[in-house]
Amino acid sequence: MNYTLHQLQIFQKIVELRSITKASEELNLTQPAVSIQLKNFQDQFPIPLTEVTGRQLYVTDFGQEIAKAADKILKEVYAINYKTKSFQGKLSGRLKIASASTGKYVMPYFLSSFISENPEVELAINVTNKSKVVSSLEKNEVDFALVSVMPKKLKLNSVTLMPNSLYLLGSRDFNISKRTKKRDLFEKMPLIYREQGSATRMAMESFIARRRYSVQKKIELMSNEAVKQAVLAGLGFSIMPLIGIKNELKNNDLQIIPVKGLPMHTNWYLVWLKSKKLSPVALAYLEYIKEHKEELIAKSFSWVKDYDDV
Repeated sequence: MNYTLHQLQIFQKIVELRSITKASEELNLTQPAVSIQLKNFQDQFPIPLTEVTGRQLYVTDFGQEIAKAADKILKEVYAINYKTKSFQGKLSGRLKIASASTGKYVMPYFLSSFISENPEVELAINVTNKSKVVSSLEKNEVDFALVSVMPKKLKLNSVTLMPNSLYLLGSRDFNISKRTKKRDLFEKMPLIYREQGSATRMAMESFIARRRYSVQKKIELMSNEAVKQAVLAGLGFSIMPLIGIKNELKNNDLQIIPVKGLPMHTNWYLVWLKSKKLSPVALAYLEYIKEHKEELIAKSFSWVKDYDDV
């Protein structure tokens, strides 16, 4: 057999994402290039690795076994590369982080300088909702996770990164008079929710339950960005984290609507399993965060204080 490491990487990504298109996007390759490499890899085995039914790609049982073997091979290759670089006095390795979706507005600012100072470090970030972040922690698939609500069922260590505040947002075109009842905003106007499993949705539902509002019109969207665009378009209102709407507030495209009980304040936490043996890269990053987080906050998030009294 003459399969290459490149083919193993491509096949592993296809298995992970169950899609040639998604694999090509993540690997920064064209779809035809990925398809050709998959075919060349398949040609070396007498048993099918994948099957296509309709437009859906499925990985066979044999393909799953080959994917597991590919994963082991690639990890050994990475280990050889990291050991070589460590003997050269360079910090190297893979840093794997899972982030709640709104955390995409936070996490890059706590990584940029560290990665710039340590160019041999490989970074992998999975941005998803809270329930999937917790799952990746449970399965020990990541070094750290960024969350705004601490998972209760896991034994975790944590570092508090920065505050997270949630406000009621509406489009700039919505006129709110002094006569407008805030209850009516929740009970008579469309409310835009994140999907089930989102920490932002849970916070929103908790606020509504405490105020005993009876929501009649509900729209559900799958990402914070989608919710923001819907609010901008005037489809409805939503309770959203301040951290993701800096430009929209600056340009007066969105307005914060004062409501008793809001904003809600939580924190962003960097968490990891207490039982996890952190790699040298993960330990170095942890020390970096502890030492530099205040200056990183001052540099990139000082604008948040402008809305403390809203």
